[in-house]
Amino acid sequence: MMLSSGKEMLICQVRESGEVPVSHALQIRTMNNVNTGLVTYASFMATKENAMEAFAGESQANRKYTAFAEKALEDGFPNVSKVFRAAAEAEAIHAKRLLKVLGAIGKTEDNLKMSFEGETHEYTAMYPEFVKTGEAEKQSDAVIAFTYAMKAEEVHAGHYKEALRMVGTGKDISSAKVLLCPVCGNIFRGEIPDRCPICSAFRKVFREIE
Repeated sequence: MMLSSGKEMLICQVRESGEVPVSHALQIRTMNNVNTGLVTYASFMATKENAMEAFAGESQANRKYTAFAEKALEDGFPNVSKVFRAAAEAEAIHAKRLLKVLGAIGKTEDNLKMSFEGETHEYTAMYPEFVKTGEAEKQSDAVIAFTYAMKAEEVHAGHYKEALRMVGTGKDISSAKVLLCPVCGNIFRGEIPDRCPICSAFRKVFREIE
């Protein structure tokens, strides 16, 4: 460790194999008078971590600004709503580019596998714990939000599993209508119920996805 211009900089020597502990690699930001070949891997890891953080921020901003746009419209400010909607689209553009930087967009079969695993984790592990904590803290609004999401994620996982099975044989899924419940996020294909089994919303509010 050395001091330069009042700042501590960690010098982490990378083995010839190019391997270095991620916890160390992510701390490397600026290196002076060090063989650049020793920090290639470390620099890549830091950049990847930055891209992941940026992707999360851009994705959240997209959803936040979309919600803000809807609220501005409700409050009687349609032009403000347009600015929020434009910003939301801009953040989506940034997020998509970062996904490409991260190499996170693969073949459709791989994307389905990743999506299935993610949804399965959410409804089997993540949200059940969130619900439990919310109930213990008597946060009813949060419990409802977590429960709706948990049940909807299970449905999503089912759709991904079916799609994965078909794509694995080289075929697309059937051309049945796809409808979305705007209240809880449930997704319907094929037979459409009169009311959402998760949140009880009426069929008339479902949105068809083209």
